[in-house]
Amino acid sequence: MVDRRVTVRTPGGLLARPAALFVQAAARAPARVVIAKGDRGPVSARSILAVLWLGVRAGDEVVLSAAGDGAEDALDELAALLGDRGEPGT
Repeated sequence: MVDRRVTVRTPGGLLARPAALFVQAAARAPARVVIAKGDRGPVSARSILAVLWLGVRAGDEVVLSAAGDGAEDALDELAALLGDRGEPGT
């Protein structure tokens, strides 16, 4: 399992359209990806309802975790969607 801390820099956080794009990208990844914010999560990054439940806003820090083939690439893509490269490890 690979972890990455990411500060969300997209203006709207992970609400509506940005959340949908994030979930679609996670669904395309061959790796299993989860996302957590504070004491909420981890939840599947492939579930729009779970991602919206986290209530991620601009400036929030989230932890992305991935396991399996392409884990690093998946985290790179998802961190980029959030507007940050992310810091390795947790």
